Amino acid sequence: MNNKERYQRTFSVVHTSTDYCERVKQMNTKHKFYLTKAMVACLALVLILGATVTAYATDLGGIQRTIQLWLHGDQTDAVLDIQEDGSYSLTWQDEDGTTREQGGGGVAIGPDGKERPLTEEEIMEELNAPDVSYKDDGTVWVYYYDQALEITDKFEDGVCYVKLIHGQEELYLTIKYGNGYASSPKRYISAESFN
Repeated sequence: MNNKERYQRTFSVVHTSTDYCERVKQMNTKHKFYLTKAMVACLALVLILGATVTAYATDLGGIQRTIQLWLHGDQTDAVLDIQEDGSYSLTWQDEDGTTREQGGGGVAIGPDGKERPLTEEEIMEELNAPDVSYKDDGTVWVYYYDQALEITDKFEDGVCYVKLIHGQEELYLTIKYGNGYASSPKRYISAESFN
């Protein structure tokens, strides 16, 4: 007789009690019940998170970030929200704590003649462009980065020429009173050539 046969003969006479068998069945049933509940809870959590991320992405639809920007000669923190179609909205608080919003954007024409949405760099270039502002008191101001220049008395025949300097960059601005402006990094643009 070998060891295997001895073990079989010894343990073949040992029987487990019915109570013990019932308790083992109940433990297995409880364990399966908790495991099923845990799996359902995990699945529900994954679905909720997935729906939240989808709703978040649907609401934004673009790039949103906080930037520092020069507005009317003051450096300001603003939230820039760029949409896929090239439009943007800019939200900030003025010195009174009032929330202000500005929008813009658009399209550019590529070399192939097709329209495309403005890129983030082109939108930032637009936001950093000079701003000509006509005040209620009749004064005219030019804002460019940290500069605020009153140019009311510089108009001759409804046209004003202003040279702006920011760091190493120069910008030549031709302003028509109440009718827009044109700028160039090389020279003043003739007032007759625009608007």
